[in-house]
Amino acid sequence: MRPLTEEETRVMFEKIAKYIGENLQLLVDRPDGTYCFRLHNDRVYYVSEKIMKLAANISGDKLVSLGTCFGKFTKTHKFRLHITALDYLAPYAKGFGVAAKSTQDCRKVDPMAIVVFHQADIGEYVRHEETLT
Repeated sequence: MRPLTEEETRVMFEKIAKYIGENLQLLVDRPDGTYCFRLHNDRVYYVSEKIMKLAANISGDKLVSLGTCFGKFTKTHKFRLHITALDYLAPYAKGFGVAAKSTQDCRKVDPMAIVVFHQADIGEYVRHEETLT
């Protein structure tokens, strides 16, 4: 487990900034402590510094994961967010959705058609599926 390089940090922060904008600083400096991002086996983990210091006693080859997996770097060095990061990004999100139709189609679509998939609600729907009416 190692800190991210400057290039890795830049690529990851650019991707996260697409979803939460300037609230990126709020992920690192939280009221309940300082959190950081660490790289292990091409995966980026979001972990508190307190837990990270405790895990320093475990060798890297024995360590499976630490903290919450935010995403991973592909072989082409692009960053992909994982769904496990959604709980941390949703409170700061500036519109967590993906367009289902093009702009031209949106102008002439009927009022009941789906235009945007709101991804932040998907996890909650799955967790509370049996209680929904």
